[in-house]
Amino acid sequence: MVSEKAQVSREVFPYLRVYKDGTIERFAGTEVVPAGLDPATGVLSKDILIIPETRVSARLYRPSSTKAGQKLPLVIYYHGGGFFISSTADPKYHHSLNKLVAEANIVVVSVDYRLAPENPLPAAYEDSWAALHWVAAHASGDDGQEAWLKDYVDFGRVFLGGDSCGANMAHHLALKLKGSELGRELNIQGIAMIHPYFWGKDPVGVEKTDHVRRSLVDNWWTFICPSQKGCDDLLINPFTDGSPSLERLACNRVLVIVAENDILRDRGKLYHEKLVRSGWKGTAELMENKGEDHVFHIFDPNTENAKSMFRGLASFINKA
Repeated sequence: MVSEKAQVSREVFPYLRVYKDGTIERFAGTEVVPAGLDPATGVLSKDILIIPETRVSARLYRPSSTKAGQKLPLVIYYHGGGFFISSTADPKYHHSLNKLVAEANIVVVSVDYRLAPENPLPAAYEDSWAALHWVAAHASGDDGQEAWLKDYVDFGRVFLGGDSCGANMAHHLALKLKGSELGRELNIQGIAMIHPYFWGKDPVGVEKTDHVRRSLVDNWWTFICPSQKGCDDLLINPFTDGSPSLERLACNRVLVIVAENDILRDRGKLYHEKLVRSGWKGTAELMENKGEDHVFHIFDPNTENAKSMFRGLASFINKA
């Protein structure tokens, strides 16, 4: 008789497998690299536990050349991985964020939130919101204890950033900040959304003909969020019935980056188009990575296209 451990309950190709005994086997996003000084970029990083109750942590980055009293922009970053793989210690994210920090001369708080399915959604959103509270405690200079934030951050230049599902969370957090007490404590200047993970039941653009990849994305979302609305759940479809208006985004600027060969490309373009037409009073920019696929920059941050994207992000963050 085949044991329950050997019997597959759900295949989330190509990233994860669930067995009938509840065991979860991940095939990607499990590698880790320690924090520290990156000799290639001169960027320092360290890990810190920020929410002891839920074990939510963050990896902090800053240029090692930063002088005492020098205040830099802060990017609060949410990594991708479909809500079910990867971490802030993933070498793909670690190396790409080192490149971004060096290019933009910024401080980054890369948030390590809990993953599904062990921690079903909206746990990742709750952790990301709690991390914002932790950052905001440093804005007044009184409550926060993290020296890198107190000594090196200009809290007049704070941004949310993320790729894939991390960009999705940045969107939702910016909506939630509007009119909130936290939004008054932490003044978000802009959002940088890299290849945002949005979806929907009704296909748009290339989704209409790319049935194989569309089926994969459907499977990923219904695995982590088995709601009655499926791919039209408010968390994944920002334009479905009941979704908050984009004009509520609590920031002045948004950069949406899409990749030409990405199945999610047309959702990102649609987001930019609807944001421009929403009545939101800010400035929205759209950047397209020609010839590239989803989150290409984390697989090789040294390509010319990746470097060009980092330069674009740096320009967006440092724009006066």
